[in-house]
Amino acid sequence: MEVRLDNLSKHFPGVKGAPVVKAVDQMNFTIPDGKLVGLLGPSGCGKSTTLYMIAGLHKPTAGKIWFGDRDVTDVPPENRGIGLVFQNYALYPHFTVRQNITFPLENVRPKLEKTEMEQIAQEVANLVDIGNLLDRLPKQLSGGQQQRVAIARALSKRPQVLLLDEPLSNLDARLRLQTREEIRRIQRDTKVTTIFVTHDQEEAMSISDFIVVMRRGVVHQIDAPQTVYEEPVNLFVAKFLGSPAINIFDGELKNGRVLLHGNVYHKGLTSKGKFDFFDERIYDVAVEGGYNGTKADYFTSLGVEYVEEEPVVVEEEPKKKGIKEFFAKLAPKKKHKFVPKVIEGEVNLESIYEAIVGGGYRMTYGDFEEEVGKFIVEAGADRDVKIGVRPEAFTLDKNENPAIDVEVLYIEHIGRDITIVANVVGQKHRIRVIIPAEERHKVKDKVIKVYPKRFYLFDIDGSRIL
Repeated sequence: MEVRLDNLSKHFPGVKGAPVVKAVDQMNFTIPDGKLVGLLGPSGCGKSTTLYMIAGLHKPTAGKIWFGDRDVTDVPPENRGIGLVFQNYALYPHFTVRQNITFPLENVRPKLEKTEMEQIAQEVANLVDIGNLLDRLPKQLSGGQQQRVAIARALSKRPQVLLLDEPLSNLDARLRLQTREEIRRIQRDTKVTTIFVTHDQEEAMSISDFIVVMRRGVVHQIDAPQTVYEEPVNLFVAKFLGSPAINIFDGELKNGRVLLHGNVYHKGLTSKGKFDFFDERIYDVAVEGGYNGTKADYFTSLGVEYVEEEPVVVEEEPKKKGIKEFFAKLAPKKKHKFVPKVIEGEVNLESIYEAIVGGGYRMTYGDFEEEVGKFIVEAGADRDVKIGVRPEAFTLDKNENPAIDVEVLYIEHIGRDITIVANVVGQKHRIRVIIPAEERHKVKDKVIKVYPKRFYLFDIDGSRIL
């Protein structure tokens, strides 16, 4: 069954006057029939909310949910043809495995005979490899076996769509690995469209046909797992996917060239001049993030006294005489502007962030940099950029890409590879460089040069440049 989300949104009212929480915001994507899809993202990104809207447990604020050609937005959960597996399994402790599996079948119409229900229970139990446990109680089962009972119960009604809410989070590492392989096998055997929620990228990468990467209720990328890893659309996706995480360090875009430690790292881009950090739109960003000061408070905190001048009345000469001239005199244009009177020290993103945090701003520096970065990119100004290199994409051998000087802190041995843990010289960023163990002898000095075989460039707003 194909599942389509059409401009789907879910907003929750803020607590005690706080802004509305946009748990899911204008989500659009289609899940093809018979595919296994992972909703991946950090805690609070809207994954479970999306799943519960598909299940019918949450009513959307806006948008539509389609199962094939059927609009199920307002259809009750029991009539959607879905199977739902909760994070905590939700098994009835006083029921046997058989009773837990057959319980959803008791309300099926036309009513099933007891023998039919038991036959179905045996079939789905065999499918999830617990066919010999039907007479046990949940307390007599391991965590992995309980998870299989929950999946068997969800499959007992032959659902068109199977929904799994972080199904492996309560299992230990060995059971997680084993159970995720079982989920993939079951999905392939049943060919049921399956959507599962996880914050574990390895879990999503290993069994998904494709991944939906979410952040703050917004979809950032939908692609096959390897594509998401190798071709991230922005800095967030690049940082979220990968273990160890991608290495990010600072570059500078100046006069169209990316500089690292003053040396040209890349050229052919466009930039010129400085950005005006007294742009009043930054105040709007601060307010949206919880800053509770007035505009005058904001500018004062930056060491700038901004005084609003009297409106300047500008009377424009009409191009043609007559009625246009008459109305031009009746409604002259008025212009307001704020003029800086005192400037103390340099104003930049860091100093602005420090000032607004003291006034109640709740977002991280990275979030603030991303929001204001949109204005800086729009202005085409010289600016900071981020250079990204996957740990396995380094070599100690010189190539066409510029060298990066790193200070070696220590070396980790993992299998046949070694990981050099180091600091980028002149920066606060710690990076990891994975190389074959046989190249260990090349790491002789405290400061060495490493060369990226491939690198990414990200703008200050998080968008990908290269």
